[in-house]
Amino acid sequence: MSTIKQVQITFDCASPERVARFWCEVLGYVPPPPPAGFAGWDDFNDAQAPEDRDTWFACSDPSGVGPRLYFQRVPEGKVVKNRVHLDVRVGTGLVGEERLAVLEAECARLVALGAVRVRLLRADGVNESCITMQDVEGNEFCLD
Repeated sequence: MSTIKQVQITFDCASPERVARFWCEVLGYVPPPPPAGFAGWDDFNDAQAPEDRDTWFACSDPSGVGPRLYFQRVPEGKVVKNRVHLDVRVGTGLVGEERLAVLEAECARLVALGAVRVRLLRADGVNESCITMQDVEGNEFCLD
């Protein structure tokens, strides 16, 4: 039996580069360099046939610790709640008002990037507070 060495998380979306660049800002990830022979991603996309432009984009953790994120264009739009979502862990180890302050500050930063705040789930004695949000294409994630 083999041991899994890496995991890539793939997002189906309408605009791969737009969604990828949002997640780069959220997580501190970086996009890959453009393919060989191109000065930038715009140059690469301009060289593609119109139907092949902006079909995918990726980003990765510059430290190499987190999983690579891959974004692929799909024809259908998002119609239901995600079955899997990311938890962006900004409040690990914090409780009460200190945790809420960190969550709210990060929420404000992400809203400025185009995210949507959905709701605050307050601590209930079992789980700590978190904020449910949506990215620039409506994919759900949590600030935890």
